Amino acid sequence: MSLADPALLALGLVVAAALALAAIAVARRRAAALAAAGVAPGGSGRSRRRGRLGGMWFTIAGVAILAIAVGGPAASVPVSHAAGTVILAMDVSGSMSATDVAPSRLAAAKQAALSFIDAQPDSVDIGVVAFQQGGLEVALPTADHTIASAAVRRLAAGGGTSLGDAIIASLAAITRKTVTIAPGGGAPDIGYWIVLFSDGQDEPAAAGGGTAGGTGADPRAAVAATVAEKAGVHIDTVGVGTIAGTTVDVDGYHLYTALDVSTLTAISQATGGAYHPASDASELNGIASSIDLRLTVTRQPLPLAGAFIALALALLAAGAVLTVVRTGRVV
Repeated sequence: MSLADPALLALGLVVAAALALAAIAVARRRAAALAAAGVAPGGSGRSRRRGRLGGMWFTIAGVAILAIAVGGPAASVPVSHAAGTVILAMDVSGSMSATDVAPSRLAAAKQAALSFIDAQPDSVDIGVVAFQQGGLEVALPTADHTIASAAVRRLAAGGGTSLGDAIIASLAAITRKTVTIAPGGGAPDIGYWIVLFSDGQDEPAAAGGGTAGGTGADPRAAVAATVAEKAGVHIDTVGVGTIAGTTVDVDGYHLYTALDVSTLTAISQATGGAYHPASDASELNGIASSIDLRLTVTRQPLPLAGAFIALALALLAAGAVLTVVRTGRVV
């Protein structure tokens, strides 16, 4: 227990101690006077004297408790709350226009992201990164969640995907400075969260003619996940799409696209995060509650003055009642 003003406590205890000493001195003088007068210790006045002494000691105890209250006592208690910085990394590549998740992968992901933002307390700063090849930063992390929501609503599909660049762009948004993959994979200690909405496919932006398709996992994604893990950044991945997949038209090209669960799972596991499937509207609607940002436990002071004041008033009231009942007098 801590005290906001120990000096007031000391002063109050001195007053209570002085009252106690005075009460003892008065009781002794009264007992000596009765003895000198030849009055026996018992008798009809004994109950009245006990009542008076009991009421007095209750009153002194109440004053002592009030002394503790004015000292501003507080207890340090652990309090759990969500806090920190979260980057919503949104895949806006051409494959996210696929309609195997109604009304489209991107539209469904945007709705899930908005629900996630609405569910977070003000203690969580939220930023948004829309990623195509190279990554496109949309909104820096801020406690003003309306900025993140507006950024999500502006997103539109188009271009290719690089999951590795998406992670690096998200790390840059967290640190607010350029983050690159060094030869040794080193990065600063960051300690925050990225929630990545994607179908998991790495495909180049369509160019020229013909049919475009997924090109397989980007090795930069694994390297970027390792960088994030070393920097203390956890990545939760949300797989938007279906394993069966579908075909979409991107810039005049036919692109077959399907959910790549293995890539997204590998990224989340490498960073201590979790993979969340979202192959239909019901699963996407539950994303906001299923993503656990891990509660941060901090110790905060809990004021105790009110409790001590209540106890002091109870003691003072008991002292007054006892005095009145036993002696018929208030003091």
